[in-house]
Amino acid sequence: MRDSTPLAAIDVGTNSVHMVIARPVDGGTPEVLAREKVSVRLGQGATDMKHLAHDAIERALAALAEFRHIADAYGAEVVAVATSAVREAENRRDFQQRVRDETGVAVEVIPGTEEARLIHLGALSAVPAAGRPHLVLDIGGGSTELIVSTGTEPHLVRSVKLGHIRLSDRFFPGGIIRAGAVEECRRHIRSFVAPEARRARAIGFDIAVGCSGTIAALASMAASSRGRRRPRSVANTTIDREELERTVAEVLARPHPDDRRDLRGLERARRDVIVGGAVLLSQLFEDLGMESLVISTGALREGVLLDRFSRRQESPADGLHHLGDLRRSSVLALARSYHEDLIHAEHATEMALQLFDETQHVHGSGDSDSELLEAAGLLHNIGRFVASSAHHRHSYYLIRNSERLAGFTAGELELIALVARYHRKSAPRRRHARFRALRRSDRRKVRLLAGLLRVGIGLDRTYRRAVETVHARVAGDTITIDVEPADGLDVEIELFSARARSGLLADALGYPVEFKVSEPSGPPGGRAEARQRHPSAYVPGAKAQ
Repeated sequence: MRDSTPLAAIDVGTNSVHMVIARPVDGGTPEVLAREKVSVRLGQGATDMKHLAHDAIERALAALAEFRHIADAYGAEVVAVATSAVREAENRRDFQQRVRDETGVAVEVIPGTEEARLIHLGALSAVPAAGRPHLVLDIGGGSTELIVSTGTEPHLVRSVKLGHIRLSDRFFPGGIIRAGAVEECRRHIRSFVAPEARRARAIGFDIAVGCSGTIAALASMAASSRGRRRPRSVANTTIDREELERTVAEVLARPHPDDRRDLRGLERARRDVIVGGAVLLSQLFEDLGMESLVISTGALREGVLLDRFSRRQESPADGLHHLGDLRRSSVLALARSYHEDLIHAEHATEMALQLFDETQHVHGSGDSDSELLEAAGLLHNIGRFVASSAHHRHSYYLIRNSERLAGFTAGELELIALVARYHRKSAPRRRHARFRALRRSDRRKVRLLAGLLRVGIGLDRTYRRAVETVHARVAGDTITIDVEPADGLDVEIELFSARARSGLLADALGYPVEFKVSEPSGPPGGRAEARQRHPSAYVPGAKAQ
């Protein structure tokens, strides 16, 4: 049965904090119950987003506390994501901890590419462009996301450090236009945009879609200058190159924010930062060869809504089932790109997931943690592409710095990378800087998942899939793992290897771990059937699509 609980999607942006609350509708678009927005200017200041200022943090905390109160009134589940301002701040962990402690909201920092993916999803929810080649642009306060696609899956996803606040702080401080600043700003933008524009134009697009407050503000100003009143909404309206250039010229003709009071369609809160956004959009039009832009009211938070509602519908069938289709496909694509032996990686991961399920009554972790385990298991050996020696460390680096893993937050990628890093050699220790930087609950999570993965790898030591299934039971003060061999295969080496690797799991579970061979209980069940449902995942050396 569908989970009909409302969802509150919160976007902690560089300029504003937004929230949309909606509930799922069978066969239709989610029903929006409430929308809220507060300008907090998290990313503004002279540090180029390296540090969140105290007063900005206080404004964000007040907004998030109010949003939490509203979400609770609707009985909504809260999902909060943060973008470039928090992503780049050196004090982001302190900010996240204060938000959690003072408001009860867990803010997840998402990578730029994941931000772009969710924006694409949200933009298409409001502008039906998925059936034709299209470009989606989102100009935020600290970054601009660019996506090119011919359907619902993007072909090009980029996030560049160009935003209306970042550019305004650097080239137009206080919103004041000094001599030469506009051309300096354009040159700076071109240095970032030119390579991405070449890629986008090479793929090609028939329609361009724009979302975000900056683009909507410029579209509203253009519509107002046509002699009409300021439009109530710019949803699905179009701004062409000529209209944009006329609007940008009107902005640039007013060197001081106070001079822009007479610009119809421009909110007072944007008078000081509109210059950076106007120059940026103008340059994007030129570099991308755009003639017009359709305005979408859907963006990151709508993408978060659709993504989370979609995850709710995924049924937890047996087998390598924990990861959603998008996550799984991106993980497998990354593994194949590094020539990973997926036959072994999938079976070792399968063993680890079975043990996760079988010991769940002991460790109490949920499906979200099993998703991290599955991703880490499928990717644990990709570091061999760099070198066999210390390949677990190389695996950490490749996972943590990949821009190809879709559907994961920055925090989740860190945990996946650490679980892969600890699949062999030294166990996690507090003297390891990256492990020490985790919250206590996440350190426990890494130890548990890495312990399960080590045993899973041991149970496929000979790469023969000699172990068919595993079961775990608590007897007295010991956890006994019953190992069921595949027909006619000896598993002595697998048992020896699993025992040798079980120390970390025993410590994580708080019980000694023993292994026993059990008799086959019948034909393979649900988990083996799941392997048949995803046969392409088991083709070694297959190329990513």
